[in-house]
Amino acid sequence: MRWCLALLVCCLLAAVNALSSSGSRLLAVLEDADQKDLYSTLWADLEARGYDVSIESPKSDQLALFKHGERAYDHLLILPPKSKGLGPSLTPKHVVDFMNKDGNVLLALSGKASTSSAVSSLLLELDIHLANDRSAVVVDHFNYDTLSAAEKHDVLVLQRPSPARSDVKAFFDGEGVLALPRVAPQTLGSDSALLAPILAAPATAYSYNPKEGVPSPEDILATGSQLNIVSAMQARNSARFTVLGSVESLEDKWFTASVKTPSGKETPTVNREFAKQLTAWAFKETGVLKVDKVEHRLATEGSELNPSIYRIKNETVYTIEVSEYVYDKWVPFEVPGDDELQLEFTMLSPFHRLGLKPVGRTDTSTIFGAQFVTPDQHGIFSFRVNYKRPFFTAIEEKHEVTVRHFAHDEYPRSWVITGGWVWIAGLWSVIGGFLAFVVVWLYSAPVAEKVKKTQ
Repeated sequence: MRWCLALLVCCLLAAVNALSSSGSRLLAVLEDADQKDLYSTLWADLEARGYDVSIESPKSDQLALFKHGERAYDHLLILPPKSKGLGPSLTPKHVVDFMNKDGNVLLALSGKASTSSAVSSLLLELDIHLANDRSAVVVDHFNYDTLSAAEKHDVLVLQRPSPARSDVKAFFDGEGVLALPRVAPQTLGSDSALLAPILAAPATAYSYNPKEGVPSPEDILATGSQLNIVSAMQARNSARFTVLGSVESLEDKWFTASVKTPSGKETPTVNREFAKQLTAWAFKETGVLKVDKVEHRLATEGSELNPSIYRIKNETVYTIEVSEYVYDKWVPFEVPGDDELQLEFTMLSPFHRLGLKPVGRTDTSTIFGAQFVTPDQHGIFSFRVNYKRPFFTAIEEKHEVTVRHFAHDEYPRSWVITGGWVWIAGLWSVIGGFLAFVVVWLYSAPVAEKVKKTQ
């Protein structure tokens, strides 16, 4: 009886608490145990959302990302170490292998001290660069907190992300300002479609090494939107790697602080809400897409569902059900902005590329559909939906079918084709003329010859 009660309590807790779609085991790597209390609100918020948080030192002998060849944790939160490395269990190779096993990583940096070589090497594996200097910090003389950084101007005060891209707005946008102390800037490689900025520095910001004093113009490493404060990388297997340039912004004091801009306006920060949105995306509580059902059939009533063979010029209907995971439940997916889900009917190259429109909805998914005519080409074709967008997990559905020619008894009869009536008339006129000639020839008596009479 007692175990039944315990099971019921566990079920109720699972129903109340939000869980990541990929698991709740979270490893937080913190080198200095004395700093654990600085982030007590962050730990409490993560545990309230259903995470099983384990805090370990990178020097611990018990630390391991894998056990028996499988992930020991679902998510990894790395706070910046003071030493040069992250230990033998957190080498760049181990972290990349963790992502290859669908693990998610949130890496926090700090401009207080030089970034370790191990962290810099890990970022280079993902084509993320530390603005050419591991000791650089972002400074802005127009957007800073006059209460805590009146002289150094290294505590940035910025609005929550509000770019034109609606996909970023959906996950990170909102009202209020963020306090970002001592930001370690990043720049992203230009050749990777897997990288995306979440929060970029304002146009008046620049980075430099504070250990070298007041910088000259040639010492400034990067400026403006070249610098990213928060960056994201989503791998091809949809594993997520997020870089936060200011670990101090996660501390308790900045969750409840008030900041004052040079204009004299004092406002409370929204760091706590932004930290929730950022960790939710990084640990796959948001932006996770799932295909529930794929169907294709002929447009006629009572046709077979998902047949393996079609005929050329068949009217065909295709539908796909897509769900999105939002914190604790699956909801119908809505395509953001002017974007659209597309269907390709392809052989070596697409013969049709069609926009999939919402045609129905269930409690947990949106039904997208399209109707088209199969091309006048036989062969092996594929229904393919390949939806890859920043901040959403990838959808790649491919279903192969055969497209055949008309069977012998499926071609239209000649008299149905109006353009052939002239040739049919010519054929029958020849046949009729020949028959008339035969009849006349058969039934026409030959001319009798005259016989001369002789005496």
